[in-house]
Parts: sequence; structure tokens; C-alpha cells
Amino acid sequence: MKSKNELKEIADFIADYATCLLGSGVHTSRVIRNSDRIGKALGVTMKMTSFPKTIILSVYDTDSDNVQTEVVSIPPLPINFEYNSELSGLSWDAYDGLLTLDEIRRRYHAVRARRVMPPALIVLLVGLANAAFCRLFGGDWGAVGVVFAATAAGFSVRRYMQRLKVNHFIVFSVSALTSSMIASAALWFDGTAEIALATSVLYLIPGVPLINGVIDIMEGHSLTGVSRLIQAVLLIICIAVGMSLPLLLFKSSVL
Repeated sequence: MKSKNELKEIADFIADYATCLLGSGVHTSRVIRNSDRIGKALGVTMKMTSFPKTIILSVYDTDSDNVQTEVVSIPPLPINFEYNSELSGLSWDAYDGLLTLDEIRRRYHAVRARRVMPPALIVLLVGLANAAFCRLFGGDWGAVGVVFAATAAGFSVRRYMQRLKVNHFIVFSVSALTSSMIASAALWFDGTAEIALATSVLYLIPGVPLINGVIDIMEGHSLTGVSRLIQAVLLIICIAVGMSLPLLLFKSSVL
């Protein structure tokens, strides 16, 4: 039998766990399954309703008939596939090993506190990835170097503006403008400037929201899925808006 205080602790933890996963780019049905698994490990019944910005979570104890309901906002966290893997594994460990709430909470905070990759290394890897795409799509070596520089600059601008908590639509537009303007320098090297421009903004493509939106709709979470797809489409429009200025300035040279 769970007391009201115990139910509240369980509900608070599961709500924090679920919003962390949702904010980090995990699709809705997986978050619900993982949260339900933890609830069963702790001896309670869990019901969750997910909305685009919030979740409603109810934890029910059949022995005492006590119910604890939480309404929690989903934080806008960076996409993190490590959380997806590690925290999903934690739910299975809790279920299979019947871990206590204190142990589950300790492991959860250990994952959250783990040091992320250094920012400079992230910028380097993202720049190399976009440069590799440029070469893969037929860009010459001059265009590859320009794309690397354009991606590194645009990605750095994006990270800086996100730290300032600027609206993410503005962030995407300005980042796309920065990258595409620098990528226009490929006009000085060879005839693959169009490839440089196209690949310089690939790091901004919202692939995770697009994929999760489709998965959510297919699995019955239509409200969240449609919201994610609309968000992704608006971000793609922002990328197009950011690229429009260099395309207008250098239209004759690029085309």
C-alpha cells in the first residue's frame, strides 16, 4: 500500500523522466511504455496523456485507492539519443530488477549529469559531416572547404542564440542566413556553388520531429504527431527564408 506522499514522489519522478525523454526527441508511445514500465516496477498503475507542450500523468495505487495527478510542461531540451538509449534501458532495469525509487532516481540523475561532448568537438564534427555531404553530392574541394566553414559558423550562431533563449524560428532563419551567405564564397572556386549552398544548411533540417511526427500519427497519438509535423514544416520554411537573401543576391551566378 502506497501513502499519498509515496505516490507523489513516484508521480514527480515519472513526470520528470517522461518530460526529459519527450523534450530530448523520443516519440510519444515509447515514452509512455517506458514510464508505464517504471510504474509497474514500483507497484503502481500509471496513465499518461501527452500534449504538444504538456503531459498529464496519473499514478494509481490499487491497494489504497489513492491517486496522484501531475500536469507538467515539456522542456525544450536538445535532441539527445543517449537519453533515449540509457533511460529506456533504465526502465527495463527497474522492471526486471524491481529497483527501488531511490535507486531508479540515482541512476536517472547519473545519466542526466553525464558530461556531454565538448562544444568545439560538436562544431568540428557537424562541419565535417556537412562537408562530406557536399563532396558526396558532387561538390569540388573548394566547395567542401567553404561548406565546412559555413556550417561551423552557422552552427555556432545557432548555439549562441539558443543559449540566449531566442525564439527558435528566428534562430533557424538567422543560422540558415549565416551559413548560406558564407557558402556563397564557393562562387570564387568552381561551378558547384549550388551544391555548397544546398548542403551548408543540412544541419538545420528537423529530421527528428519529422520522423517522430509520422510515428506518433501511425501509433495513434495524432495530436502530438500533427503538432510535431507542423513545427518541422515551419522550421523548414524558416530555413528557406534564411537562404532566400543569398539566393537573390547571387541568383545569376548560382543558376
